[in-house]
Amino acid sequence: MFGVLVAGAALVVVTVQAASAGDQAARQEPPPVRQGSTPAQQAPRYYQRLEVSPSRGAVQAPPPSRVPEPTVYFDWFEYSGHDAVFDKPAPPGTYRNPILAGFYPDPSVTWANGAFYLVNSTFTYFPGVPVFESRDLVHWRQVGQVIDRAGELNFDGLTVSRGIYAPSIAFHDGLFYVVTTAVNSGGTFLSTARNPAGPWSDPIWLPQVDGIDPSLFFDDDGRAYILNNGPPVGPPKYDGHRAIWIQQFDVATRKTIGRRKVLVNGGVDFAKKPVWIEGPHMYRHDGWYFLMCAEGGTSVRHSEVVLRARSPWGPFKAFAGNPILTQRDLPPDRPDPVINAGHADLVAAQDGSWWAVFLGSRPYEKVHFNTGRETFLLPVTWTNDWPTILENGIEIPYVAEAPGLDPVGGDPTTGNFTWRDEFDSPTLKPEWLQVRVPKRLWASLSDCPGWLSLHPRPVPLDSLGNPSFLGHRQQHQSFDASTELEIPREPDVAAGLAAFQSENYWYFLGVRRQPDAASPEVFLEKRAGSHTDTIARMPIDESARLKLRITGNARAYSFYFNQGGSSWKALKEGDDGSILSTDVAGGFVGTMIGPYAIGPTTTDTVASPTH
Repeated sequence: MFGVLVAGAALVVVTVQAASAGDQAARQEPPPVRQGSTPAQQAPRYYQRLEVSPSRGAVQAPPPSRVPEPTVYFDWFEYSGHDAVFDKPAPPGTYRNPILAGFYPDPSVTWANGAFYLVNSTFTYFPGVPVFESRDLVHWRQVGQVIDRAGELNFDGLTVSRGIYAPSIAFHDGLFYVVTTAVNSGGTFLSTARNPAGPWSDPIWLPQVDGIDPSLFFDDDGRAYILNNGPPVGPPKYDGHRAIWIQQFDVATRKTIGRRKVLVNGGVDFAKKPVWIEGPHMYRHDGWYFLMCAEGGTSVRHSEVVLRARSPWGPFKAFAGNPILTQRDLPPDRPDPVINAGHADLVAAQDGSWWAVFLGSRPYEKVHFNTGRETFLLPVTWTNDWPTILENGIEIPYVAEAPGLDPVGGDPTTGNFTWRDEFDSPTLKPEWLQVRVPKRLWASLSDCPGWLSLHPRPVPLDSLGNPSFLGHRQQHQSFDASTELEIPREPDVAAGLAAFQSENYWYFLGVRRQPDAASPEVFLEKRAGSHTDTIARMPIDESARLKLRITGNARAYSFYFNQGGSSWKALKEGDDGSILSTDVAGGFVGTMIGPYAIGPTTTDTVASPTH
């Protein structure tokens, strides 16, 4: 058995080779991989269909297939960002916003053992819930993920913006807790770990907790509570009418106990019909219990509000200065705006300062953003025992004074940078994500060392299954993404780069051999709603390898190819890439870019398409 792991111990993609004596007699085993040879010179591996047991994602293999299935080989992938807003160097003693650029929404943060730990929503992407570590709140490094075993959750049949909503992380008595909701796929659950890098426990389901956005609060007296967004008591009075609930949580049994109570009905001022009160977090400070929530919905009306009481059960009184964070009242035509700000979490640093992480978006043309909702950082000020993140009317800064903590380097997560994967490590890098949880494991870094080997499943991007697609977040408005691959030899296989926002909004820049064509062709498919169109195609010379490239500059997306070291040739330039923006495509995610391959229909199961 050999495979590809994510974050050291987490099984993501595995190729298994196991043969009985009869199987070996019936077919010849492939020879060992020769170091330094190209994939075309190496014998194909024999992929098997794998079944995932319900216990911790254990993998069981049926008898091996006797027929080698197609494989596509990618030599490298490179992503480079060059936003103008990041061009000017940040002065010493400052940091850049966002601290996590690209699709990193709904941040939650805690402090433990001398470091900060942060998690984000991942919806139906897998592995799910990245865990980041930082010593200074500015430089972050991903150390693990909470959902990293194929048997834990099932997202088949769900659109990409369902699944994991708004995880919250806490630390208590030597144990890390992450509580979240698997929307349309199980409900609220808890996962724990001694080490934030994992392993994390299998989901511990909390069926008594409905709604979304749960969080845990550990009080000084040893009691623990779980808060969440849920329906109000009785029928909703208007669209978007929700409530914040509290219930005691038994740490020993990992179950909710006792009565449930509504802490906030509708929002801070029910007479104004506030909408979508959510993302609750509770803190204790100077004898007060503070309840902080998002309000207004996660779009341009988004905000953060705070209330306080002398007991975790209330009654809670709203701050007269609410909201304590929003950008909704600023002019929409301001330069380089940040919009949608809200869904915050607070943390106290070891020097006594308080900080807020929250989501925001960086649009072009006022409303479009292909990068999704990102993670920002700002200091918290306390005045008259009330916290404020940013006074009304002030813009979120792209450069701000850094925390007074010793800086420690991390991964490139903000600013302009280049990220390259030579596919020469034993495990997939944590930046790679799949759409939905794999049932059939289709990628390998050990099949052909130095190359990414993709088995092209017959699962298209517009399906609700698990296509053979690895996505890297688009983290800039202006970017360049490229790869080099061997041209598939089989006429029923297409492979290349996909820019994917959801099942119904994506591009596929690929290469294929038409059954009756004399030479291969590069092509560009575009899906913008209910149908897919081939908007460009061009025959190319017969060769072994091909480079592909996608560039974006706000809404303008261009697509290129390169054979044999020649210059880049345009297949399509300046296409309207606003189809990848949340404003057009909807949902809660951002654009993902990476290798994709699709093969012929076989006995493999393909989920029903959206349309």
